[in-house]
Amino acid sequence: MQLGSRRLAPGEIDRELIWLSVSLGSVVVAAIWFALGLPWPRCLFHDLTGRPCITCGMTRSAIQFFHGHFLAALQWNPLVFAALSGLSIFNLYGSVVLVTRVPRLRLTNFTHTEKSIARYLTVALLALNWIYLLAHWRNF
Repeated sequence: MQLGSRRLAPGEIDRELIWLSVSLGSVVVAAIWFALGLPWPRCLFHDLTGRPCITCGMTRSAIQFFHGHFLAALQWNPLVFAALSGLSIFNLYGSVVLVTRVPRLRLTNFTHTEKSIARYLTVALLALNWIYLLAHWRNF
């Protein structure tokens, strides 16, 4: 794996613009959803088993995160907290790149081993998050 920087080639997809738009659009949709008083998302797994699913607390964690209550967000769902923190950093990077038009950072040349490690790490993080949620289960 190599980290490099380069300018966008003509006709190349502007990933920073796309993901920044998706991210900000999602926040706007969520804000409108809650402002209109629409129902909270329901978890079928939790309704059937009474136990937290792998993403339980995600909505509450996001709400706490966007209100600036970072410790509460971390306690509700550590993986969502980490994802929102990373997304916030990416959004800041994307904004700077789009405004200043500096070269973009790109990861390239992934080996088969690195791809496998990434897959296993993803599964391990999901499993650890679920174990945390089960161990700290409260009446979600």
